[in-house]
Amino acid sequence: MNREADDSDEQLRVSFDAKSPVKIGEFSRGGKNRVATVAADHDFRPDELCTPFGVFLPKNGDLHFHFTCSSVTADFEVDTLSLWWESARQRFPAVKTLVINLDNGPEHHSRRTQFIKRIVEFADYYRIHVRLAYYPPYHSKYNPVERCWGVLENHWNGSLLDSVEATLGFARSMTWKGTHPEVVLREGIYETGKRLKPSEMAKLERRLNRHPELPKWFVDIPPLHVADQRNN
Repeated sequence: MNREADDSDEQLRVSFDAKSPVKIGEFSRGGKNRVATVAADHDFRPDELCTPFGVFLPKNGDLHFHFTCSSVTADFEVDTLSLWWESARQRFPAVKTLVINLDNGPEHHSRRTQFIKRIVEFADYYRIHVRLAYYPPYHSKYNPVERCWGVLENHWNGSLLDSVEATLGFARSMTWKGTHPEVVLREGIYETGKRLKPSEMAKLERRLNRHPELPKWFVDIPPLHVADQRNN
């Protein structure tokens, strides 16, 4: 599936996921720094937590970081995908299908009702076919965006991430294959715990094409006009 997407002009493969929250404060992060720094030697309560969420295109190496000091929810993730696609879709006018690589995390697994609701709305709004391709448990390290987190962690180890601005600055100065990522700080609060009623989810399920043998791991979501044609 991934190879097919990478070989096709009408498909675009996207990998996304969140990194562990970053503790903002004068904490020792290990590593070495050319400039002497003084850090707290105990894990005191952080001033703030800031979570990076990555959108990565494995084929061409495009990397985008969206940071939030709120919760990474299904709404945040699909909002991030929408913001990225708004800026990227003119570059890919032939693309009719987005193949999304993701792990089976709690906010975006294929039975997460709020995520399915929002990703169906995304497909309908942009009139684009969405294909969710999940990595199974204990295999999330193969999700391509995971490689970017290791580079970011090595880049800012040994430095004090004592403010959100400093954290964003280090992310912007990182390079992936010689190119700096786009870095955005997302404002606003995202509410956790949103769920659909079973009857609402049942309606959405009729829109989904789940793989007959691996229904949790491969899900096709045609946009509304295509789904209507299929059901008629």
